[in-house]
Amino acid sequence: MAEGEDLLAHQRVHLEFGSLAGGEFERIISLVPSLSEALVVLGLGDRLVGVTEYCVHPREAFCEIPKLGGTKDSDADAIIALAPDLVIANHEENTERVVRQLANAGIEIWLTYPRTVREGVVLFRELAELGATSSAIERIVVPVEQALKEAAERQVRRWTEAGGPHEPALSPRPRVFCPIWRDPWMTISGDTYIHDLIELCGGENLFAGTAPKASVQPVSGEAAAGSLVRGSENSGRRDRRYPIVDLEEVAALSPDVILLPDEPYAFAQADVRELAGLDCPAARDSRIHLIDGTLVSWYGPRITEAIRVLAGIFANS
Repeated sequence: MAEGEDLLAHQRVHLEFGSLAGGEFERIISLVPSLSEALVVLGLGDRLVGVTEYCVHPREAFCEIPKLGGTKDSDADAIIALAPDLVIANHEENTERVVRQLANAGIEIWLTYPRTVREGVVLFRELAELGATSSAIERIVVPVEQALKEAAERQVRRWTEAGGPHEPALSPRPRVFCPIWRDPWMTISGDTYIHDLIELCGGENLFAGTAPKASVQPVSGEAAAGSLVRGSENSGRRDRRYPIVDLEEVAALSPDVILLPDEPYAFAQADVRELAGLDCPAARDSRIHLIDGTLVSWYGPRITEAIRVLAGIFANS
């Protein structure tokens, strides 16, 4: 396939697990840290013949597996040399250049793109279907599916049990600001996995609606924290899902809770102190939380803990 042709139409690029069904994949390369972890947890780590430098959990599982660069600068030639029968990639974490080069070399690519918690849970189940045992699925996958079901049911009950003529009014959900970067400050809009997780756990994403005016500005380099495979890598299209904001705009929207994940940007106590100076409920009530970034951005076995942690934060807000 020539440069500029639609990568998503490439016969080697699979957007749906169903198009891979029936394949026997014994040599897998994962370019997605969360999915590398998921494969190991599911007992499929022995099929991994290559991962990225950021595939570090569980650390002991990846000591002997070749590292093939980062998620944005994966070494396509090294990947091809390992002769994998499947490469697992992601729309946002990996780049069009690498995915195109691998597909043109005849390698099967599973291009993942979960944008809701449900899609993340389905993806976890599909990974298990690559060869996990039935006991592993029952022990590891089913509890994650159950956690999603229970969280969704809690939100349904919240709406159905309130608002009747003899019922108390529905209590407002805490308004949540969750940046993913600073310099410039970037956050999440509605069409994102993190947004769906916040809503599922009882929060209200501050920037769920129309992207702020600044979001149309191009973002390049590390601040973009990834690039969609759709479109050119520097088109700035992903900004609409991850808008640029300023702190005055944030304060004006009165967040009740601020979540500071430690990836992709490593937010720390210095950022807590800075945001504590904002004139908003989250700052006044000391509801600025440093959290494990993998809980809000990794799919798979961490979903259960993510729901527990975020639901707990929001319930106390």
